[in-house]
Amino acid sequence: MAHYDYLIVGAGLYGAVFAREAAKRGRTSLVIDKRPHIAGNVYTEKIEGINVHIYGAHIFHTNDRNVWDYVNTYATFNRFTNSPVANYRGELYSLPFNMYTFNKMWGVVTPEEAAEKIAGQRAAAGITEPKNLEEQAISLVGTDIYEKLIKGYTQKQWGRACTELPAFIIKRLPVRLTFDNNYFNALYQGIPIGGYTKMVANILDDPHITVRLSTDYLTDRRYMNSLADRIVYTGPIDAYFDYSLGYLAYRSVRFETEILDQPNYQGNAAINYTDAETPYTRIIEHKWFEFGRDEEGNELSKTVISREYSSEWTPEREPYYPVNDEKNGELLKAYMRLAAGERNVLFGGRLGEYKYYDMDQVIDAALETARKLP
Repeated sequence: MAHYDYLIVGAGLYGAVFAREAAKRGRTSLVIDKRPHIAGNVYTEKIEGINVHIYGAHIFHTNDRNVWDYVNTYATFNRFTNSPVANYRGELYSLPFNMYTFNKMWGVVTPEEAAEKIAGQRAAAGITEPKNLEEQAISLVGTDIYEKLIKGYTQKQWGRACTELPAFIIKRLPVRLTFDNNYFNALYQGIPIGGYTKMVANILDDPHITVRLSTDYLTDRRYMNSLADRIVYTGPIDAYFDYSLGYLAYRSVRFETEILDQPNYQGNAAINYTDAETPYTRIIEHKWFEFGRDEEGNELSKTVISREYSSEWTPEREPYYPVNDEKNGELLKAYMRLAAGERNVLFGGRLGEYKYYDMDQVIDAALETARKLP
């Protein structure tokens, strides 16, 4: 059995980028993943000619030119712009919140009228320093938009009342007094042509990198550790320590995916269902990430949709979103102290650091770690 410089646990973005950067420095890596595929949660699978985002929609966006240049080394990106729609009991509103939203909600026409409406509702609510998500949302967009387009969706997403959620969760919410329908305030964005799996495969395509799938590090870590000088661990940090201090909390997501014998189901890549009664949070129609065409430019006659249901995480489910409250923050600190005592082990990525990362942030973190290699 070959011996490697690095054993990388997890074939997602962090692990793949780290392996490639180590390879550039002449280091060998064995990349393993307990799933039967590479690319982690950005994994895409071709169904009826459509690159389906199996673990939920991922739209690459960044303001970091270095990261943008990096991913363009391994993929060609299309010009997809994320412009989701909110459905509140059959009423459709623009996301992000912009002048289209304000006009539909209040009939206002000018930015000044919209700003006055929001300011009036903020004043009527008596909010000066927002203490929770509800107060933060009202201070940003007013009571009407909060009640219709934020409250129900957010409570489904997090399984908690908005008054119990911290204000910072919604501070990234784009609110614009313009007609700009681009959800992300990013200089660069798009979808890799051919899907994310193809991009990650290109990153891993190097003679210094060996990939082994359907391999669970935690079931035989002593043997696995013997295969390399150092470990890069991107799995859940609490799982690494056998949950000895307790479980870190996550929100999980369940997907119901259907192939439909029709060319167009909803006319948009993402529609959020913001009322409390609809059990799912949104429907993704995957073909619109690539404008309803295959890689040769042919129109596709079928479509694939995925309904997303948010739920509490259990060890049998996939962890998605860290629950960033005080209790989990303290537990993470305790696990990080244990991690600091692990010789020759680097913890990285969304699960390894228990941190909400956008894709560009994951890649930047992996590049930064690789730059510090001895």
